[in-house]
Amino acid sequence: MALAPAYAAHRLTGATTATAAGHTLEIFLDYACPFSAKIWRFLESQLLPAFANENQHISVIFRHQVQPWHPNSTLMHEASLAVEKINPAAFMRYSSALFDSQVDYFDEATVNLTRTEIYRKLADLAVGVNAVDDRTALLQLLDIQSSDNPTNKGNAVTNDIKHHVKLARAQGIHVSPTVVFDGIRDDSVSSSWGLDQWNAWLQPKLQQ
Repeated sequence: MALAPAYAAHRLTGATTATAAGHTLEIFLDYACPFSAKIWRFLESQLLPAFANENQHISVIFRHQVQPWHPNSTLMHEASLAVEKINPAAFMRYSSALFDSQVDYFDEATVNLTRTEIYRKLADLAVGVNAVDDRTALLQLLDIQSSDNPTNKGNAVTNDIKHHVKLARAQGIHVSPTVVFDGIRDDSVSSSWGLDQWNAWLQPKLQQ
C-alpha cells in the first residue's frame, strides 16, 4: 500500500518508492505491546541488516496499530508522529526508544499520572535520545489546550492518528504485530521467528 509523503520516515529501507523496492513489507506495531517490541528489536538488529547485505529489493514500512486496551498506546504513537514532524530522521531512533522503555508507559506505571504528565515523559524521552532538541516545540504538538468551550478536537497530531487508524482498519488489522506483504495480510508471522524462519517465509514470495 502507498505511503503518504508526510510519513516518509516510516519507510525503514532505503528505497524511496515501492516500485523501486520491488516488494513491500508492512509491519503493524503497537508501542505498548511486548510482542511488537520483540519483533521490532529483531527487525532492527537482524532483518533490516540482512536485507541490506543480501541486496533484497524489499521496502519495509512501519505501520501504526493503536490498540485501545493499551490506553497509553495512543499517546506513544502521537509522540512518534510529532517527532517525525520535527525531525523525520529521528523517527526510527525514537521508535526504538519507545519500545525499549515501553514498560514505563504500561497501565501500572502510569495509573497516577495525567495525560499531560505522560506527554512530558514522552517529550523527555525524545530529548534524551536526541530525537528532538526543542522539548517545548514537541509539547506544542502534543498538549491539549484547555478551553471554556470544549470541542474535543484533540491536538496537533490527532488527524495523523486518525489517518493511521483508518489505514489499519481498512486492511482488517486486529492485533500487533501483524505483517502485510505486497498488500496481503499474513497472520502466520510470529514475533518469535528467527532469521531462518523469516528467510523460509520470504523466499517463495520474492519469486513472484
